[in-house]
Amino acid sequence: MQTIDREPGIRLSKRELASAGITDAKLRESYQLCRKLNAKHGKTYFLATRLLPPAKRPYVHALYGFARYADEIVDDLASTLSPTEKAQALTTWGDQVLHDLRSGKSDDNVAAALVDTVNRWQIPIEHFEAFLKSMQMDLTVTQYPTYEHLYEYVYGSAAVIGLQMVPILEPLSADAYEPAKDLGIAFQLANFIRDVGEDLDRGRIYLPLEDLAKFDVSIDEFKERKVTPRIKELLKYEIARVRELERRSIPGIKLLAASSQPCIDAARILYCGIVDAVEDIDYKVFDKRAKVSNWKRVKVAGNAWRKARKYF
Repeated sequence: MQTIDREPGIRLSKRELASAGITDAKLRESYQLCRKLNAKHGKTYFLATRLLPPAKRPYVHALYGFARYADEIVDDLASTLSPTEKAQALTTWGDQVLHDLRSGKSDDNVAAALVDTVNRWQIPIEHFEAFLKSMQMDLTVTQYPTYEHLYEYVYGSAAVIGLQMVPILEPLSADAYEPAKDLGIAFQLANFIRDVGEDLDRGRIYLPLEDLAKFDVSIDEFKERKVTPRIKELLKYEIARVRELERRSIPGIKLLAASSQPCIDAARILYCGIVDAVEDIDYKVFDKRAKVSNWKRVKVAGNAWRKARKYF
């Protein structure tokens, strides 16, 4: 257990890279940078990644590093860049990454590891195109009329993350891909429920407007940031959608290599557990940040560790 929770160090990073057969010095630097981004910004994601065999971890770090870097361009609240300037910065960087993915090599500090990962695992480039499209949407779209409209966004921001991961997790069947999409979307929607206040700070509402209307919640009422009985019912409705997606994803975990299953199952419990935490704070998402308790994190990680350690 101590090994999972310990702050990542250089020694362990080198062990992972060696296990993965990554020997080029510049490439190792890129992978290490992606690993640092994962450790710093993706606490739960990083914890789950530690449950994979060491030889697989660098590739997951690379996927996270790419996504995090793009997200930083879009959502850095401290930035002095205007939305137009952010859009240009994202386009410039994203176009270069896509060019590098097609050419099979990159000098970018983050993209070098990504390109190597895509090459090794034959991950379709269209998943990264879809992700960058959704990041661009974050700079121009602030509301989604229906769930179908929102799905276009979450497909690129979340579903494709699951699709990118599946080759690394070594699926036993092509049937593993659809549940991976569902799980990625469940993670994203759980975050939307938890982060409604932070998203309002950014001028965004990710809950579909048709859902607000279903419970007679106006946009003005929502922006008042008070959990009225109507808003509580709205949040319950959104939580039910997360749980349905989670339920549909569970059979897909058994369609992954046995060495990958503890990682993904732990991630499922912890990420989807966000909605349990929302219930625990009585839906007061505008006043508090719902968090999975440290006790639950340790329990879930411990159970997964006992299953995963045989593959290390």
